[in-house]
Amino acid sequence: MTNTTPTAVAEEKNRYKSAKRNADYTIDQDWTSYTPEEHDRWDRLFARSRDVLKTRACPEYLEALDTLQLSASGIPNMEALSDRLEPMTGWRVVPVTDLVPDPVFFDHLANKRFPAGAFIRPESQLDYLEEPDIFHDIFGHVPLLADPVYSDFIQAYGKGGQRAMTRDCLPNLARLYWYTVEFGLVLSPDGLKLFGAGIMSSTAESVFALESDSPHRVAFDLERVMRTNYIIDDFQKTYFVIDSFEALREACAADFGPLYDRLSQASDIDPHELVPSDAVIDRGTLAYFAAKDRLAS
Repeated sequence: MTNTTPTAVAEEKNRYKSAKRNADYTIDQDWTSYTPEEHDRWDRLFARSRDVLKTRACPEYLEALDTLQLSASGIPNMEALSDRLEPMTGWRVVPVTDLVPDPVFFDHLANKRFPAGAFIRPESQLDYLEEPDIFHDIFGHVPLLADPVYSDFIQAYGKGGQRAMTRDCLPNLARLYWYTVEFGLVLSPDGLKLFGAGIMSSTAESVFALESDSPHRVAFDLERVMRTNYIIDDFQKTYFVIDSFEALREACAADFGPLYDRLSQASDIDPHELVPSDAVIDRGTLAYFAAKDRLAS
């Protein structure tokens, strides 16, 4: 994995700096301004990721790729994409310049609007980008918004975020998003499959998350996940596995108030750490991470 180059990313965002930003941080995507090179970059990212995911992504994701016509050539027009998505689950995709403040983000999700970065990663960072771009947001996140159960969970997460802000519990809630929406695995009749957008939009992590013997794979437990720290600049040391989207939605349907009370008294868990209550699916060797530590020392 490569380090990000902030200057290169900033250059890709420049076209939106002067764009009118609405009160909800949305902008005009200005789809006609994308260059042929940027459309080609999307097509190459799409082709190689689809090839890697065709045996690794969950069935719901793969089906939605076709239903939403994301295989059409070039960067998607968010308005046209929303017109295909909205009749399925009521969701729309709205363009933004960058990460939006937490209250704005949660309001969008609670009202079935998914904010997607309008810029595309630079050529120099084709393999890895630390911050979300249009490929991560649309290719990674949007297909599963066509699934009614999963999209209900995302809307509930948005409403839960609005409540969590009043309890000062956003770090705990962010861990739930990280370990499911971004880096989650799901059981299927054919074994473990991917559903997290952070994995989907990285060909290297798509293979690592399922096939490497380095990371732990642990059955999803809501309280355990909310106690677990994560890393943002490398592969995950632990992946959590849900039984189904229905099970995830049901686990998160309860009032989090009593859970937040318990978490306020509980210690955090390190990303590499296993605890006695874990239902361990695969105990990782952590060899990949040990090797990186040796190289860095």
